[in-house]
Amino acid sequence: MIVITGATGTIGSEIVRQLSERGISVRAVTRNPDRAEVPAGVEVVRGDYTDLASMAKAMAGAEAAFVVGVLGPEYVEADRALIATARDAKVARIVKLSAIGTGDAGLGRVGTWHLPGEQAARESGVDWTILRPSAFASNTLSWAAAIHAGQPVPNMTGSAAQGVIDPRDVAGVAAEALVSAEHAGRIYTLTGPELLTTHDLAATLATVTGRTVEVADIPETEARRHMLASGMSAEFADGALAGQAYVRAGHNAIVTDDVRRILGRARTFAEWAADNVRAFDAAMRTS
Repeated sequence: MIVITGATGTIGSEIVRQLSERGISVRAVTRNPDRAEVPAGVEVVRGDYTDLASMAKAMAGAEAAFVVGVLGPEYVEADRALIATARDAKVARIVKLSAIGTGDAGLGRVGTWHLPGEQAARESGVDWTILRPSAFASNTLSWAAAIHAGQPVPNMTGSAAQGVIDPRDVAGVAAEALVSAEHAGRIYTLTGPELLTTHDLAATLATVTGRTVEVADIPETEARRHMLASGMSAEFADGALAGQAYVRAGHNAIVTDDVRRILGRARTFAEWAADNVRAFDAAMRTS
């Protein structure tokens, strides 16, 4: 049995799908089991990071667990508690989802948000693997409303490039680490096979969707004002902005071969866009 926390999220749901297709027993953990859509045969249980008793019950009898962190300054201890819960439940293998740049002083406080969870995994006494993915290709779905309205998509990273990664590849690496001790004790930096700017992403989406996709640079002050208005805490907003500044300065222009080495290939952004054009169209229709 493999436990997947965050089982309805971008990465968790894809891990559930991939493991299920391989005939592996999966327990999907979510706060709202009644709303979960999972493949046939997948066990769905309720679990909430703020309710460790529910997480202990979800972990019972599992061989491995995928731990999705809740990002933000107020949650820095949540991963530590969850990993301790998995260890106490005798889980033998833990795969912790972190983020690229974690621990880099150039990221400031936001670069420390995953560190307690990473440290807890390394000190758990069980097999552990840490995944540090770059920006997800699926993040561009947030542009659907702007594209649908004929407005430019927002850009806070200037002309800087990133190794944008298909979430399916993050999930694929996680699945391999969950089923095999071969990846124990490893920290993987997961990226796509090429460096892409916001303008590159927009150009690809224009080709795939058949729409004009322009780009507009967003001043940091305007972005912060919007974040606060949307309900973000000042500390979270400042952390997010620090991450954007880190990218803008060129520090996230990183491509590794970890995905290709583990999975035998790494999908491009163009492949992701082509495979997800229907989801993009649906997002635009409902925007």
